[in-house]
Amino acid sequence: MKRSRTTAVDAVSLSLTCSLLILSGCMVGPKYVQPTVPPPPPAFKETPSNWTQANPQDQLPKGEWWEIYGDQQLNLLEGKIAVSNQTLKVSYEQYMGARDLVRQARSQLFPTLAVQSSGSRTQLSKNRPNVTTITSGQFSDTVLQGDISYEVDLWGQVRRTVESARENAQASAGELENVSLSLHSELAADYFSLRGLDLQKQLLDATVVDFERALQLTEARYHGGVASDVDVAQARTQLETTRAQDIETGVARAQFEHAIAVLTGQTASTFSLSASPLEATPPQIPLGLPSQLLERRPDIAAAERRVASANAQIGIAISAYYPQIALSAAGGVESSAIGTVLQGPSALWSVGGSAIETVIDGGRRRAVTQQARDNHAATVASYRENVLEAFQQVEDNLAALRLLEQELTTQQVAVASARRSVALSTTRYKRGITTYLEVLTAQSIALSNERTAADLMTRRMTASVQLIKALGGGWDRTQMPKM
Repeated sequence: MKRSRTTAVDAVSLSLTCSLLILSGCMVGPKYVQPTVPPPPPAFKETPSNWTQANPQDQLPKGEWWEIYGDQQLNLLEGKIAVSNQTLKVSYEQYMGARDLVRQARSQLFPTLAVQSSGSRTQLSKNRPNVTTITSGQFSDTVLQGDISYEVDLWGQVRRTVESARENAQASAGELENVSLSLHSELAADYFSLRGLDLQKQLLDATVVDFERALQLTEARYHGGVASDVDVAQARTQLETTRAQDIETGVARAQFEHAIAVLTGQTASTFSLSASPLEATPPQIPLGLPSQLLERRPDIAAAERRVASANAQIGIAISAYYPQIALSAAGGVESSAIGTVLQGPSALWSVGGSAIETVIDGGRRRAVTQQARDNHAATVASYRENVLEAFQQVEDNLAALRLLEQELTTQQVAVASARRSVALSTTRYKRGITTYLEVLTAQSIALSNERTAADLMTRRMTASVQLIKALGGGWDRTQMPKM
């Protein structure tokens, strides 16, 4: 009885010692510090003069930023991406896999318990060596046993592994959001490009009608002996060329329509959008302050989380320099007769521990640690590059919007002048003052200028979409999930 009491005290002492070791355990490796980046400017350089910085309450719509355009058809299409887009589903499953890795890493913080049972009936050979008449030739063995094992995270290897997995999962969440932002912005850009082609087709359809009338006029003048056959041939050539351009616009429109079908998870064969010429102008997009850009870009948040994960990997590599300590215990019952298996004398138990320290590894740990440090430095550089590219993208699209607005204003003056030139040349031709070549030249110039104006309107809309994407699409860092 005294021995049993002493054994129990020893077991309790061992448990307390283990608990103290765990509680006092430290984590080796560098503490994470967010990398520094070039200080953001007080304002965006390319901000149009008639735009104002957004107040905190005047941001883009959270999540559904495309609603800022006020286009119901666009809103319906954008809503289908989250439900049906396969690329987004791939990213979502990758994010869920990253979360599973966090749970897998956390499981190492807890002991592993295994329960086993066995039963056997054995017949021993009577011709075996050293056989005695006392030993029975047959016997049974029934065992019920539980084993518990635990690796003490004294140096923080497991906790660093959990940290690394958690940061990777958050990075995956940021990447998922960035994929979603890219898909939504691609859909919006394709949609406005398609509507821009509808505008060009409307223009070409109207021009074809005008050129048909011009051909009829030229043929009438030819039959009246006023115009030459050359004038008729020139008028017909211009008409058919414009018809060909009209058809070519349909080819490009079909490709954008098919791209939108894929983005919304539909087959191109069953998807169609009715024609609706572009009429919208870019809305005034709330910019916020440049310093807020780092909090509003999911790709930047993901890159920063990758840096944190790489920092944790350094700690994991350094922990290999320290001994690995493991504790184990087993307990159960064993008996040759099943009727006595649960009696006191059938009890069995064991408690133990081990410590393993690598003494010589040929420089492997040093190489692994240096590799972790190099990878961390690479992720820091990638993060800083992402920040610089983010500011570049915002400035690029701000400049595009500012300059395209100026260009379109000038182009509209050119369109008005070209139309007047056509009217004057047509009048001069009807009066016999000039040849049809002058009319032909004026019409070609007018059509070219009108198509350029339509293209500029489309480019302004797509530039506004790209600006919203560069600003993070209404996302902010507070939406990053906690792990």
